[in-house]
Amino acid sequence: MSRRRRALLYGLAAAVASLVAIVLVGAVVFVWIVELMNSAVEAVADAVTLDDHPLIARAKDLGSAAVMLALLFAGAAWLVVLGPRLFGG
Repeated sequence: MSRRRRALLYGLAAAVASLVAIVLVGAVVFVWIVELMNSAVEAVADAVTLDDHPLIARAKDLGSAAVMLALLFAGAAWLVVLGPRLFGG
């Protein structure tokens, strides 16, 4: 194998590794962003009223569901990337 081809393969491997790292970090940052948005919705809802109201309860529930979906997405991303390494697949 020529030096040029070997250098190209090493560069490609480094690019793929960098992309994988960006995806994994991005998945975690996405969870943080969704959690911050959920916290903002809850803070505004509590500022409006502390009484029970069905629309405020629904808004809080939908925010929590968004956080759960973000966590599932992040877990799936990590499992897709690290699963074969952890489970030998």
